[in-house]
Amino acid sequence: MDVAIDLGSHDGTVPVYAAELYHRGLFPWLVFTGANAPTTVDRFPRGEAIHYREIALEHGVPDSAILVEPKARHTGENTDLTRELLAAKGIQVQSALIVCRPYQQRRAYATAARRWPGVTFLCSAIWQEFGDYLQTTGDPDRVVTMLVGDTQRPTIYADTGDAIPQEIPQEVAHAYERLVSKGYTQRLIQ
Repeated sequence: MDVAIDLGSHDGTVPVYAAELYHRGLFPWLVFTGANAPTTVDRFPRGEAIHYREIALEHGVPDSAILVEPKARHTGENTDLTRELLAAKGIQVQSALIVCRPYQQRRAYATAARRWPGVTFLCSAIWQEFGDYLQTTGDPDRVVTMLVGDTQRPTIYADTGDAIPQEIPQEVAHAYERLVSKGYTQRLIQ
């Protein structure tokens, strides 16, 4: 891979995992991208990308391998602003690894593939049992609410042309509908 693009969020395990992948030699450059969202401003008050960089430095990634894009407010901007940052640095990208939360991979891939044609994207996230992941985040209800929103977005974004179409398996669609009926609707796009 030419670069890893680490999408900011509330999840502090994401930059730790990115640091692990860097140390395996999977990419020479690591871009942390993200401003703040209502779900991250208390945890990362200076911005997701800024805090993620600091976490990566604590885990041995050299500062010379890190680029920071601190303005993106959503996945589309993560892609667009990272592309601009890398172009400004003269870094050619043919392949990129998107590092993000486990449940964000499908949306991140579909968005990046639409907004940055000509680049081969792969996604990766730390592997954990779902129950363990919920517990490590400290707020299981928030994670389930965000997961519901992330399940809705690929369809909406494909309809608006902001992402490539993604097939949603029927069992996932049914689980989504059950969670919506139980009130996990705060992150849905109306």
